[in-house]
Amino acid sequence: MAQFDMPLPDLERYAPELDEPGDFDEFWSGTLAEARSFGGAPVVERVDAGLTQVLVDDVTFPGFGGHPVKAWLTRPAHAEGDLPVVVEYLGYGGGRGLPHERLEWAAAGYAHLVMDTRGQGSGWGGGGDTPDPVGSAPASPGFMTRGILDPHEHYYRRVFTDGVRAVDAVRTIPGIDPERVAVGGGSQGGGITIAVAGLVPDLVAAMPDVPFLCHYRRAVSITDNFPYGEITKYLSVHRGPEVEERVWRTFSYLDGVSFARRAHAAGLFSVALMDATCPPSTVYAAFNGWGARQADVDREIDVYPYNDHEGGGDYRFPRKLEWLGKRV
Repeated sequence: MAQFDMPLPDLERYAPELDEPGDFDEFWSGTLAEARSFGGAPVVERVDAGLTQVLVDDVTFPGFGGHPVKAWLTRPAHAEGDLPVVVEYLGYGGGRGLPHERLEWAAAGYAHLVMDTRGQGSGWGGGGDTPDPVGSAPASPGFMTRGILDPHEHYYRRVFTDGVRAVDAVRTIPGIDPERVAVGGGSQGGGITIAVAGLVPDLVAAMPDVPFLCHYRRAVSITDNFPYGEITKYLSVHRGPEVEERVWRTFSYLDGVSFARRAHAAGLFSVALMDATCPPSTVYAAFNGWGARQADVDREIDVYPYNDHEGGGDYRFPRKLEWLGKRV
């Protein structure tokens, strides 16, 4: 795939106007208040994973609707004092997998909570353990169109809420510094990261890599790749302007660009200029809006001109480690 989107100078200036609903903030404050009303402390159970230098806890916390959501918490075995924590959200189709799959942050001296994504975990990696007990009206295969005609019913309303509740939960666990919480993830995990950063005002940092779930209208208009292609497939079957209007209204409550504008935390993005899954202009739409409602929000973006959706891959970790170390 060659570079197919805007030239880089245009991307660096790209700040689209969205049809953002007037009750966006009320929608999300009400959603989170409802989720938190179910209460419940996280259940933390120590696991013997055979890792002598890393402690592993199996965490279950209440997410959207009070539904149980699974996570792994890893941290250095011999750390002293309360640790900063990185909450990680996963890419599309993946689950929390096995506790030894993601040890970089613990090896670097951080606590690390990796959240299972409800209803996913059977597409790659070591599998998932969190069901989504909520049903859906007719939808295309995948997750993008589940509840697509009503923002209250959409799948990502539940997932974004789970992401916020993961932060709530980890802050209550002994040995974690609740004032030094960062969030991060790639692709879908990057989209969840942006949403959580827009909904939780006191994070220290957010690290979305090649983020998904941003500027949906633009993505659908310039890429055939899935998962955005699920929206195209749905609209090709459910024809009519009244359906299209309802679809875009739903996504207006879920767009990463709107969440990015509400972010307070420092942000470190990455973008790949040959990315046909999460087109560069959709990433820049969120990056250029990052912290727009605040003053002097720290933001940086790393550009990979010759990469597709893999972006920076494993090259990202040393960069994020150095960047985050200056902020915690």
